[in-house]
Amino acid sequence: MVLSLDCLNNQEPLIDHHVLICAGETSGDLHAAAVIHALRVKSPTMHISAVAGPAMRAEGCDEIARMESLNVMGIGDVLRALPRIRRIARDLLDWAKKHQPDLIILVDFPGFHTRIGAHFCTLGIPVLYYIAPKLWAWGSWRIAKLRQAQTRLASILPFEHDWFGKHGIDASYVGNPSAYACWQQGWSQTILRTKAGLNKDGPVLAILAGSRNGELSRHASLLAEISREMRQRIPNLQIVTCRAPGITDGQLSPLIAEGVKVVDRLQAGYAMRADAAVAVSGTATLELALWNVPTVLVYRNTPITVWLARKLVGTQCVGLANILLGDQPIMPECIQEYATPNHVLALLEPLLRKNSKEAIKQRQAFVQLQQKLGHQNPAIGLSRIAHEMLEVNEQNA
Repeated sequence: MVLSLDCLNNQEPLIDHHVLICAGETSGDLHAAAVIHALRVKSPTMHISAVAGPAMRAEGCDEIARMESLNVMGIGDVLRALPRIRRIARDLLDWAKKHQPDLIILVDFPGFHTRIGAHFCTLGIPVLYYIAPKLWAWGSWRIAKLRQAQTRLASILPFEHDWFGKHGIDASYVGNPSAYACWQQGWSQTILRTKAGLNKDGPVLAILAGSRNGELSRHASLLAEISREMRQRIPNLQIVTCRAPGITDGQLSPLIAEGVKVVDRLQAGYAMRADAAVAVSGTATLELALWNVPTVLVYRNTPITVWLARKLVGTQCVGLANILLGDQPIMPECIQEYATPNHVLALLEPLLRKNSKEAIKQRQAFVQLQQKLGHQNPAIGLSRIAHEMLEVNEQNA
């Protein structure tokens, strides 16, 4: 920490704390940028160093490494990047030894952060881990590593407080980013129709094929076939998809060829308020539930990946909304061999009728989900914990 002299008016000297924030992928960059903003609201002179992506850089941090150097996908890319990732880890540890920040905040990205977090802790630097790894779903044997990699844990799911507490980890629920974003912003369906070039009449179906290359390659053709068949059944149906950052029209070409309209995810303000949806398992299915959109969840992967998941995952459902709603398939899940056009269509068509019992059941459950997650800004909750830790560190210095 740095003391700034402010004694002319007999005021206490201001403490300019030094915080290191690390993110490793695009979603973490966005979450960390919100944290930087929240920290600076209370402490405008705080010195923030970072492993930063574009959103964090826009908030004005001192970049010591680029997040893009860590953000790799796929086994092949990870293996090729290992020497670079290890070098970044060594450089970060050397930097921490030299500069001794008052607090380190690690954002998601558990494979990298649980390893380096343990080293930071051995240096005696408090570590706040934001967005808990989902060890309750699979990988519970890694709890010992997580216990060693942080001082406090900030979670984005309400039940994690109790689950991690039983395993000796001080976890606090700070709010859910999706719940906060869905409550705070987003297009209405009327605006969605206008922006996407949809007709004013006819039901709207959202098709969300995922945000990663592998997800798109496995699901785009399936969802294109579903789009074609649904339009034959409901001629005035309007269909729209959301393009994640970094995704090209070429990757969405099977859907575009079926007349599916494309909007950019960031432009849409994280909202896809359709009458119904079919979506690849991921954050999008939680967001659809928070937007009150009845949804069918689909997921395909390699046979070995799905076989291992069925053996190792500790929940009945894969969709986060379903897990939060008592681990029951409120949102129907079509996994692997069940992700066929006929099966999905049979579940999807009733959801496009607003007064169907299937659509009403989902919407009623989604109200409970919104109540569980609340509307609080998780970045503010995270900032509050960070300042508590800085105060404790200051008292113990």
